Amino acid sequence: MDLLKSMNDAMKYIEEHLAEDIDFKEVAKRAACSEYHFKRMFSFLAGIPLSEYIRRRRLTSAAFELRDGEAKVIDVALKYGYSSPDAFTRAFQSLHGITPSEARLNGHALKAYPRMTFQLTIQGGSEMNYRIVDKEAFSIVGLMKRVPIVFQGVNPEIASMWESLDAGLIGQLKALSNIEPGGLISASVNFSEGRMEERGELDHYIGVATTQACPDHMAQLVVPASTWAVFEAVGPFPDTLQQVWGRIYSEWFPSSSYELAPGPEILWNESKDVSSQAYRSEIWIPVLKKQLHK
Repeated sequence: MDLLKSMNDAMKYIEEHLAEDIDFKEVAKRAACSEYHFKRMFSFLAGIPLSEYIRRRRLTSAAFELRDGEAKVIDVALKYGYSSPDAFTRAFQSLHGITPSEARLNGHALKAYPRMTFQLTIQGGSEMNYRIVDKEAFSIVGLMKRVPIVFQGVNPEIASMWESLDAGLIGQLKALSNIEPGGLISASVNFSEGRMEERGELDHYIGVATTQACPDHMAQLVVPASTWAVFEAVGPFPDTLQQVWGRIYSEWFPSSSYELAPGPEILWNESKDVSSQAYRSEIWIPVLKKQLHK
């Protein structure tokens, strides 16, 4: 499988350059995708940001060198990109629970994070309904707030945003809505790097898609002309929606001819009443055709 070979070739390059400044453009080239796509896909497939994986691998290699060799702590620190022994000691102790000097002594347990390889399993057991839509530039206009990333249950900050929508504001927003997806939508953008570890924050918008001017009292997110993969989720809310969202990254992207493009992830829900067992939602993801990246 070409994708599997490309992803693992990129991981091999990272492994061979742990003691150097890693050229992420070269990583992306070996993975046959954009740097943006590779980093995001890595996070979804591995469950941690790429930068955190590299940090753990470097500290794992450093621990082996300290345990097995005669290298000085300062030399190992510099080799793996730490500007001072103190910075290296803090990072090392945070991961391993002991100092680099203690790692030289027998009897101390060390943590090892093995090299990662990808073995993608495309389930394909149930269909995914989607369509590809080309859209001119538009704006998302409405409320915006920087909110914490929450995977399970209700995000209280987002819930408070919805509660602040009174009839007057909803009417103003719906009057601005003049393009698909119609009506009220949610959009998330500018994710912190620790997204897959449920750390950090994101910019969350509740509003409408429009080509009209943004009123002074509302926030505006300008979205450039893009191609969108639009996925349908029909079933009990929010479980069905969460399942489809996960399958987009674990199944659809690896088997499709598209890669992730920079931009907001947009969610459209058919109504406020989510009690229906056939509740319908749409997930809009910006994409571009895969090409050979130089």
